[in-house]
Amino acid sequence: MDVKTGLFYVFSAVLLFAAFRVITARNPVHAVLFLVLAFFEAAMIWMLLKAEFLSITLVLVYVGAVMVLFLFVVMMMDINVDSIRQGFWKHFPLAAVIGVLIALEMAAVLMGGFRLTEEPRAAAVLDQAGREFSNSRELGKVLFTQYIYPLEIAAAILLVAMIAAIALTLRQRKDSKYVSPSDQVRVKAKDRMVVVKMEATQAAAVNEAGAATPEENKK
Repeated sequence: MDVKTGLFYVFSAVLLFAAFRVITARNPVHAVLFLVLAFFEAAMIWMLLKAEFLSITLVLVYVGAVMVLFLFVVMMMDINVDSIRQGFWKHFPLAAVIGVLIALEMAAVLMGGFRLTEEPRAAAVLDQAGREFSNSRELGKVLFTQYIYPLEIAAAILLVAMIAAIALTLRQRKDSKYVSPSDQVRVKAKDRMVVVKMEATQAAAVNEAGAATPEENKK
């Protein structure tokens, strides 16, 4: 076993452990953090497969943007974990059947395919000067020509998800004070200060003993 194969098994083991903890962690924040770890390990596996652009894109886009957004949403939302677990055993049979089907499909794909005798290599594309194009350039050409419509659909889905996350976090709370900006703009000086007329201060009446009378004390 060479170093590359050993790293693949290490990254794969950590990836499987992180994916398992995503669905078994009781704390939603911990589940999101384990999902971030799973993305990092998948990026390392892509790096071993010489897909550097996809690996860096996975780290920058998903870990650096999408998962950070998910983490903030989970931390801001007051999720009641006990209410979510109430229907666990009710839906467990259906979830178990779907999980077994997915496992069988993955086993059929892994056992029937990916039997290659040599390492796959990208076809060399040369320009007029005889220089080889990079993988990122060729991937960009395919992405923005052949797969332009799936890319736009994915962008629309991410936009809807971002708007939904903002709408969930900005729900109205009863314990927070709110002032309408339109009311602040339309406010006038006379609405801010009210002049109240009061009687002038009068000297207290003093009796023979030198103390103020009860009537003056009441005033």
